[in-house]
Order: sequence, then C-alpha cells, then structure tokens
Amino acid sequence: MGRWIALGDLLLPVLATLVYARIGPRFVRESAAGRIGTGMLLAMLGFGVVWIAQLPTGLLGLWWQRHAGVSHVGYVSWAFGNWLGLASTFLVVCLAVLITMLLAQRLGDRWWIPGAPVFAALFLLAAFVQPLALTDLRSPSAKVPKEIRIAADAAALQRDAGLPRIPIRIQDVDAQTTAPNAETAGLGPSRKVILWNTLVDDFSSDSIRVVLAHELAHQARGHIWKQVAWFALLALPLAWITARVTRRRGGLVRPEAVPLGILVFTALSVAILPFQNLVSRHLEAEADWVALQATRDPAAASALFEGFTTKAAADPSPPTWSTVLFGSHPTVVQRIAMVRAWEARSAAKP
Repeated sequence: MGRWIALGDLLLPVLATLVYARIGPRFVRESAAGRIGTGMLLAMLGFGVVWIAQLPTGLLGLWWQRHAGVSHVGYVSWAFGNWLGLASTFLVVCLAVLITMLLAQRLGDRWWIPGAPVFAALFLLAAFVQPLALTDLRSPSAKVPKEIRIAADAAALQRDAGLPRIPIRIQDVDAQTTAPNAETAGLGPSRKVILWNTLVDDFSSDSIRVVLAHELAHQARGHIWKQVAWFALLALPLAWITARVTRRRGGLVRPEAVPLGILVFTALSVAILPFQNLVSRHLEAEADWVALQATRDPAAASALFEGFTTKAAADPSPPTWSTVLFGSHPTVVQRIAMVRAWEARSAAKP
C-alpha cells in the first residue's frame, strides 16, 4: 500500500498545478504589486497549492507508517510542525522565480542560458549549507562504549581512505521513528556523517562500521560533487523547456506565465525522477562495494541490510516500476546479492 500512497504523492501535485496553471493568471488583475511582485505572489500561491495537494497522501503515508510501527509522529505535528523546512523550500521557490523574472526582463526568452548555471550554483550552495542548518546533532559520547567504538572506527576508516577528518554526528530521532538511517552531507569544511540513534542503538558495532565505511565512501568518491554535476547537466535542457513552454503566455518576464512555469517545473521533476534514481542507485551501489572492500566483513553487511528491512518495514524486493520511480538505493535483495558476489570474488583470489 505504501508504494501506491507514494505514487499519489507524486502525481497529485502535477494535477493541482495543472489546475493552477489555468486559473492562476486571473489573480494578476487583482494584484497591485507590480510585475515582479505579482510574479512572486503567484509563486507563493503555487507553493501553497502543491503543499495542500500533498497533504492527503502525506497524512495517509503517516498513517501507514504509524500502523507499521515505524513512526511516532502525530498528524498535527507532521502537518504543521516542520515550519523550518517549509520556510526553506518557500524561500528557494521565491528566489528561483525572482532570478528567472529578472533574467527574463533583460534577456527575454534567452534567460535560460545564464539561468541554468545560476540554478546549478544555488544547488551547490544548498549542498554546502545543508549540514550547517542541522542543529539537533551531537558528537559520539566518550562515556558510552559503543559510541567510543564508532569514533575509533570512523577515524581508522578515514585514515585508510586518505580522507581528512570528517565529523561524525549522532541525531536522536527515536521520538519520531524506529527506522534506522545514516547520511553524508556537505562539501569541504561543512562535511558531516550523520547516524540516527535508532541505527546506533539497534545494530551491532560491526554493522555500524559498515555504515560508516559506506557514508565515507560517498565522500572519498566525490558522490555529492557528482550529483551537483548531474544537476548542472540537467538544468540547461530543463530551463530551455520551461522557457519554450511559457513563451505561449509571453514568457517568464510576465507574471501570467508563472503558474504555467510552476506546472512545467513540477511535471519535469516527475519526468526526470527515474533518471535521478538510476544515478543515485549507481552511487549507492558503488559505496556499498567500497564499504565491503574497506571492512571485509560480509556477515556484518548482510545483517545490516536485513535489519533495514525489518526495522523500517521495507519491501526487500519491490516491483520494478516502484524501484524505477522511488528507488534511490538498490533493493535489499540486490544489496545482499552484492555481498554474496563480493564473497565469491574474494574467495576466488589467491
């Protein structure tokens, strides 16, 4: 059921912005905010339309997670509690519309030529700033044996990978979820590896060491830089398509075209999702392999992947269409198959 909820969460914003693209220009006549001001107001309204469109499936998805025992978040808290995240997204949307309208004012329909590099630069900035915005992180405790082991394993793995010191942080999320997770975030001096305390508390030190090796592999292989590069490559054709489609309403120099631009952006975001997931699965598989090479502990890796299935109530082998649309990681079955392949390859070597 979860994957059908996710499919609805993907398609409802497209339908909502399709309606908004038809009725949005009517609000231009009622605005006295000027051309750019009206465009910004329409962008704000479009953001609200998307948020409202995702509320039903979001609440249904939360119900499903609570039913599975994965989430402890309340419905009201989920809908209205994450104001910081909503505000951040809201500011990004407004900034993107402002930049686009200013460029269109000077360059007309050719705004996409400088616009794509500007958006890529903003994506790069967001990748750098993301971990700096996380305030609920703590260092591994020097009094808890398991967390002492985490710090020691991280230092050894970083040294073996030739990495500079990257801070390891723990995020306490057990009040919200039982699911385990970890991530690497940031670029250069902002880099961090973040472990959820649900992972630290419920998995063995050997399995956590595999997670650390996986996350540090993302940094050693420059995966965040590669994601930025892919975004930069995609930004140019996507900006060109947006400019071409919005030309029918005078281009994004006019506020009437903003609702249509939001529709195009929303639809293109869904259209490129399979490609983005394909790239992500490749990077995650590479990090899994590097982690196996670094830890040489296939038993701990298998236990980790099996634990992800039970703790997060995940499907170990979802249908292909679900993997294409939503699979940012290889399936659990595929990850365990990689462990078996690594074992066979290692056994075959003298």
